[in-house]
Amino acid sequence: MCGDADNKDSVIVINTRAANNQGVQKYGETLNDTLEELGRKLVALWVINRQRDSLELLKDFQEAMPNAMVHVIRNGYFGDESKDQLYNGSKIRTSVEKSGGKSLSFPDMADLLADDIYTKRLTIAKASADLPIGNRAELKRWKALVSVMFDEVVNDNQTK
Repeated sequence: MCGDADNKDSVIVINTRAANNQGVQKYGETLNDTLEELGRKLVALWVINRQRDSLELLKDFQEAMPNAMVHVIRNGYFGDESKDQLYNGSKIRTSVEKSGGKSLSFPDMADLLADDIYTKRLTIAKASADLPIGNRAELKRWKALVSVMFDEVVNDNQTK
């Protein structure tokens, strides 16, 4: 069982859509209580776009999961950090950073590479092996940037 004392340092990744707010509202208190009893912490990586709904859903999540460490990831697909004006000047950003969370940017990927991965339904590993050299070079560049971004979160959470 993942929650037992033998696995206290295990990382469990749950990938869910942001709009699962009904489930979080309904079961957030139970999850908070369980995490406390297990001596575990919840670290949420909240990916946003430039639209208001991603911020509203984040606000709802913060209210339902007050003990979660939230890091916001701006999606570079929608432009560089400066274009996220709604988030950049928001009370939500202030709240995230005041509680120790980070505001990071997920790097943009070249359109042709993104299109290949999406339309051919490739995993990153499969794309790294099968795509032409130019796309593989771009993927390698992108993966290095993603690694640097995730290192900020992982290293930060290991010291806390």
